Amino acid sequence: MLRLLHPNKLWRALEAIDEAKPSYTLGRQQASKRVLWVMATVCFCLLLIHYLKYASSFRALLAWASELAGHNPQYYLRKLNDAGFLSLWGYVWWSSWHLVGYVLIPVVVIRYVFKASVREMGLGWADTHRHWLGYALLLSPILLFIYLVSFRADFLQHYPFYKQASRSWFDLLAWEALYLLQFAALEFFFRGFMLNALRPAMGVNAIWVMCVPYLMIHFPKLWLEATGAILFGFFLGILALRSRSIWGGFLVHAGVAVTMDAASLISQARLPAQWLP
Repeated sequence: MLRLLHPNKLWRALEAIDEAKPSYTLGRQQASKRVLWVMATVCFCLLLIHYLKYASSFRALLAWASELAGHNPQYYLRKLNDAGFLSLWGYVWWSSWHLVGYVLIPVVVIRYVFKASVREMGLGWADTHRHWLGYALLLSPILLFIYLVSFRADFLQHYPFYKQASRSWFDLLAWEALYLLQFAALEFFFRGFMLNALRPAMGVNAIWVMCVPYLMIHFPKLWLEATGAILFGFFLGILALRSRSIWGGFLVHAGVAVTMDAASLISQARLPAQWLP
């Protein structure tokens, strides 16, 4: 493991990416336009997601729809709340905006501005299986860390995000599907769109550029998770460019997410009530 993470080995991996196509295949003027389009898209999409993903926006939409239908502004909100699915629909809203911002808008830019294939942005499986060890090395210490913190009150209070996940199998599976869809969209945006669209203009430096907004979306989370996102994003960036695929990164994220939720739910079921937050 130490040999794989040795700085010289990492540096050689970065140099190999830089020396291979499509790194630096655009001329100066084309490169400038490419960077402008990518970063403008990134800024717009992150703003859109940040301000529209919250349940407050969903509730405002329900109030508007209620008034439009001639009802009290709280009509549809109360209907969903009485049915017991207001919170879950809030996460449908949350996941949908990640899909719009992380996938749909970048796809439009890829197809109609760059005139490129979306598949070229890492959607294929490609060489993911050849780099399984790298992904396993990323996942293993995180799983150990999850086990160590799974009895902490702050961890139990934070995960799963959907607090009714333990109510039924439907709630749990619906939540996990929404959660994993969000991670697939996130991987496409950061390790697919950003890396592959910037690489012809700036080579391996696309990884460093990608790491900054990737860190920033973790600021609302626990500080250890946000700090780990720096190195996590860096290594996932290298692996994504070497494997030419986003799916290894998705599987790592899926493994972490499902394990965190499972560890929290199992701990909450086993611990005495007075120990829980």
